[in-house]
Amino acid sequence: MGSLDRSKKKIQLWKKALLHFVLCFVTGFFTGFAPPSAVNLFSASAVERSPVVVVVPAASIKAAEHVVEPAGSTANRSLEEISRSVLVPTVNDVDPPPPHEGSNVGGAEEKSPHPRERLLILVTTVRRDDRFQGAFLRRLAHTLRLVPPPLLWIVVQAHEDAAATAAMLRTTGVMYRHLTFKENFTDPEAEADHQRNVALSHVEYHRLTGIVHFAGASNVYDLQFFEDIRDVEAFGTWPVAIVSSNRKRVAVDGPVCNSSKVQGWILKDLSYDNRLLITSTDMSPKPRKLNISGFAFNSSILWDPERWGRPTSLPDTSQDSIKFVHEVILEDETKLKGIPADCSRIMVWHLDTPSILSLPFHSKNQGRR
Repeated sequence: MGSLDRSKKKIQLWKKALLHFVLCFVTGFFTGFAPPSAVNLFSASAVERSPVVVVVPAASIKAAEHVVEPAGSTANRSLEEISRSVLVPTVNDVDPPPPHEGSNVGGAEEKSPHPRERLLILVTTVRRDDRFQGAFLRRLAHTLRLVPPPLLWIVVQAHEDAAATAAMLRTTGVMYRHLTFKENFTDPEAEADHQRNVALSHVEYHRLTGIVHFAGASNVYDLQFFEDIRDVEAFGTWPVAIVSSNRKRVAVDGPVCNSSKVQGWILKDLSYDNRLLITSTDMSPKPRKLNISGFAFNSSILWDPERWGRPTSLPDTSQDSIKFVHEVILEDETKLKGIPADCSRIMVWHLDTPSILSLPFHSKNQGRR
């Protein structure tokens, strides 16, 4: 009997082992037919953690656009990224513009940001013939690094001169977009207006919502100025001190205000009298020419004119946006806000430097050739 019990136990052990083997074999066999893209337990969390990069199409202007961000910068991700080098389509393209950057997704009601959180869009044009432009750009970059974010610096210049500027901009630590153009101009003012139109077309197409100011490369700023223009709802203006190095002249150009309300405009020479005593004869109801460094405006006027009381049946202004902005600002001074209160403080100084082509040594060198 003992030998019979032992044989029965051995048979049961062999049956169990064989059963386990068959089960493992069948499981492995059918697992091999499972698709390799089967969802696992961690796939959902992995998708949630993966970053999303949005590529914004190029603006509808005839220019070659180069967008470069400082290396290692983490603060420059607050705006949607666009391709580093894009050949921009012609104005005949009919692609609809993208939703404005910073808009809410999913149809939620958009909340206007607190004034101190508004994006500052500073546009700087680069002259071809100015030997000081490199130094001025670097000085302005050092100033902008001290301005609390959010801030976007748009630099526009001729395509053939862009390489050196692009190398400098990478080291500034300021969020920027570098735009170039290939057109040739003989009139410096026409070229500067074209550069501003390139920048405004970029702002309009990409719906960059913020406060736009044309920051000249040679301008000198009080840092409080950048905080004050964030309070602009529609349009803001302020007096600008113009310092001319070759003429040894100092003048004040801008509005005369009463509790932030514009009362008139002055252009007063202070070269021989540093006391700013304003009489009725010094004031004019309209400026002879609006100082390009003396105003700022809400960028939404470029694509939402009805919000500011403008009819939508206006002709297309995309090719001369800077003229359009001038007209809008000057047609209704009640929308203008003087900065600071009473316009009693100079916060922007413009250094008027002579063109390198007008310098005596330049003409002599040309003659030697």
